[in-house]
Amino acid sequence: MGKKKALVIDDEQIVLDSVSKILKEENYDVDVSLSGRQGLDWAVQRQYDIVLTDIRMPDIGGMRVLRDVKRAKPSLPVVMITGYASVQSSVQAMKLGAADYIEKPFTPDQLLKAVASALDIAATKPPEEQVLIHKEEMIKVLERAASDSEFIAKLLYHGADALDEYDLTGPEKLALLTGDISWIEKHVGPLTPTQRRWLEQRLSAEIW
Repeated sequence: MGKKKALVIDDEQIVLDSVSKILKEENYDVDVSLSGRQGLDWAVQRQYDIVLTDIRMPDIGGMRVLRDVKRAKPSLPVVMITGYASVQSSVQAMKLGAADYIEKPFTPDQLLKAVASALDIAATKPPEEQVLIHKEEMIKVLERAASDSEFIAKLLYHGADALDEYDLTGPEKLALLTGDISWIEKHVGPLTPTQRRWLEQRLSAEIW
């Protein structure tokens, strides 16, 4: 069996060096990127068995990486790398399609267990479909977010948990939380100015 190929995306060189060293010692081929945008491009264009991405980066965040990797390659497992302050976001990322998360600082054993678990899940569990199923529920969320300040605050502080009362899939929630107007309009149709308002605010705010 050939080597597994891993892509690691993190804006801290020390994290890239550490993860790369650990995985190479376990016979992985490893590419690393300090840029979320470059890493996302590589994840989509090149062949990998697994992607590990930091959740907070200066150009684009790990939630955006997760969203776009899953859109292009639904079966490619993504593991979130997180600091203490963003553990809650990483737990939510698992509800939205991430295979696992590891918290910095991590031990080699913790990293290898997370990677092995993610690869096992990808090999045995069918990927979640990246299509919009609940159009009416999506519109309900957009219209409520445009006029209900308390709901907006819940979305800001609780993310996906604030959407639990709605019948939405992980990809649908991720599209809302990352302000993915183009994907939503592709499936829902043109949005009204009211429906777009909150999504446009999401695009200009890096909360992950």
